[in-house]
Amino acid sequence: MKFTLVSALAAGLLSAAPAFSASVTLDFEGLSTDDGVSQFYNGGTNVQGSSGSNPLVSGTNYGASFGLDLLAFGTDLGNSSNLPSGVNAFGAVANTDSAVTVASGFSGEVSFAYSSTTATTVTLFSDVNGGGTALGTFLLAANSQNGCSDTLFCHWDVASLNLGSAVAKSIQFGDTAGLAGFDNLSFTPVPLPAAGWLLVSALGGLGAFRRRRTEV
Repeated sequence: MKFTLVSALAAGLLSAAPAFSASVTLDFEGLSTDDGVSQFYNGGTNVQGSSGSNPLVSGTNYGASFGLDLLAFGTDLGNSSNLPSGVNAFGAVANTDSAVTVASGFSGEVSFAYSSTTATTVTLFSDVNGGGTALGTFLLAANSQNGCSDTLFCHWDVASLNLGSAVAKSIQFGDTAGLAGFDNLSFTPVPLPAAGWLLVSALGGLGAFRRRRTEV
């Protein structure tokens, strides 16, 4: 009975571990046109757009921070339609501060929907804010009006790149400034070191508990 209890608890902890490395998708819903995405997905808020008239809002904390040149936009502008997630996407308005950073790192497959007026690139880097080594580059074709013409950005394709076991910490959108919009950005955060340590510690504690109970 004692062994069964310890085993069940250990199995529960192990089954919970993969949750730390599940893929996440950022859909930019809840933001307003001209909002700086900023810390919306990093436990903070957007940067108010439209001269501060938009509300301060927070999304789910996925540990992803956005450079100040990355702004949300919506179908209310009249220049985009058929957005994959609904009514909001994001794009770079300049190339100075236009990286998405996940400080804990991410690996495996990275993907996003995009609509671009011109062929351009998006690059994954090993360090934050587009620093370190380039680990992979998306080559994006001009596709914004493929089969449609109702708005400037009416057609969207999905681009994906698999990092394998390599760990990236940022995605640089600087080359796309003024050219493209992006939606449904997906990546897989690496397991947090603290989470792994807690799991190992918990299993060790359960083992010690079982040994003490057996000796009594």
